[in-house]
Order: sequence, then C-alpha cells, then structure tokens
Amino acid sequence: MLERLDPRRSLLLVVDVQERLAAAMAPDALGRTTRNVGILLETSRILGAAVVATEQYPKGLGPTVASVAEHLTARAITPIAKTTFDALGEPAVGAALVKAAPLYVVVAGMEAHVCVYQTVRELLRRRLRVVVAMDAVASRTEDNRGAGLALASRAGAALMPTETIVFDWLERAGTDEFRAVSKLVR
Repeated sequence: MLERLDPRRSLLLVVDVQERLAAAMAPDALGRTTRNVGILLETSRILGAAVVATEQYPKGLGPTVASVAEHLTARAITPIAKTTFDALGEPAVGAALVKAAPLYVVVAGMEAHVCVYQTVRELLRRRLRVVVAMDAVASRTEDNRGAGLALASRAGAALMPTETIVFDWLERAGTDEFRAVSKLVR
C-alpha cells in the first residue's frame, strides 16, 4: 500500500532535462514534460521537498533547459554532472540522497527508457519508495516512453500524474500553499 506522500520526507529527482535531449523530443512531449517538471519544482519549493537534479554528460548534451534551470537557480540547486545512465552511479547523487534521507523519491526527466528507468531500478534496489511522475518524463518516441514507464512499474515504482503527486503532497485544501499550487496546475 502506498502511503500519502509527505513533502518533508520526499526528494524530487530531476534527471537530465537538457537542451540537446530536448531538441530530439516531439514538441508536445517536451512541452508537457518541462511544464510538469516546473510544477513539481515549484511545489517542492512551496512545501519544502528536497530536490536533486542531474545532467548527463553536459559537455555533449548541453545544460538543463532554461525553463527548468530557472527553478533550480532560484533554489541555488546546481545539477550534478554524470556519465552513468543510472544517476546513482555518480557518487555525488548518492551522497545527496543519503543527506536528504527521503522515504519517497519522485522521479522526473529524460529519457524514460534509459536514464529514468535505470535510476528508478537502482533506487528500488536500495529499498526506497519510488514514484515516477508519468507526465513529467519523456523519450524521443512515445513507444520508448511507454516502455520506460512499463519497466519502472514492473520494477516496483508507482506511476502517478504530476497533479496526483502535488495534491498528495498538499494533503488539504484551504491553505495558502493549496492556493499557490492550484494556480500552477490550472
């Protein structure tokens, strides 16, 4: 049974939302992904969830896309460069995870069937509870995105839309936080 996501016990892991990868995505998939990653980042700021971001071989794939980088910069979060497909293969990512000590890791990013899936698999191997923000991940093709989501689910991750995640983090309506997050998802 999946418990309610407590933002103070959650870590949002944004995997490789980079310029050159973004250029290979279908425009609608890219728009959906970056919009929802932005919603997750802003909600994590409002509610106090930890955030770690990665960049796969930034020398070759470029920096994080501007719309996502703005959210990270506003929180003084610098993406961690990596060359392994599994983000936890980079020791700095593992160290950040240990420091945050989350119960849940919410994963978003690119590409669903490679870096996102391999990262999810390793998080699960480490006995963390993993939620994949299914509308905040992308691959160059919808088939690959679907395969990545199916693999993550079979490995044991929960698949949830961004709105499900942020409203689970919120827990209740009628608060200032609810009003702020509600504006994001409209």
